[in-house]
Amino acid sequence: MLSLQEENALIDQVLAGKQEAYARLVDQYKSFAFTIALKVLNNRPEAEEAAQDGFIKAFHYLKGFNRKARFSTWLYRIIFNTAISYKRKNRRVMESIEHHDQAAESESAMERDDKEVFISKAMDHLNEADRLAIQLYYIREFSLEEVAEMTGQRINTLKVRVHRARQRLANELTRILKTEALTL
Repeated sequence: MLSLQEENALIDQVLAGKQEAYARLVDQYKSFAFTIALKVLNNRPEAEEAAQDGFIKAFHYLKGFNRKARFSTWLYRIIFNTAISYKRKNRRVMESIEHHDQAAESESAMERDDKEVFISKAMDHLNEADRLAIQLYYIREFSLEEVAEMTGQRINTLKVRVHRARQRLANELTRILKTEALTL
């Protein structure tokens, strides 16, 4: 991740007309921007398009960026909002995190895979906002302040959302595991 000084230097270069500096910002943040869009849309082509549109919007509005937050946080908020707009436009139901099944050779690898499957199933039962809060805070390890900025929520509201989402996730995991145990 770029430091705050590096971000600001690149932004200054872009604003001075050196558009190739924006390519460095895009290269730095494209992976996570795509991940955010994919989490919202659960459709690779749409996520790619939403992420690209988000970068275009960020470039267009870069003059208005006030630098109160980090560029990355501001960008992720734009990507998130763009993906939500795509979702509303297409009226698709979001699914949870993609998991790729891989062959496991040891019991610990199998257990990890099982955990991922059960967590994925439980995440399917959370609403979109709860799922995103859990993903950004616990999986991507953003601070509560950064997640609040990205999602446009007040910090106290986000704290409550994360706490309740974690409880709902635990309840859903308990229900799924009980059901799974009955089918063995």
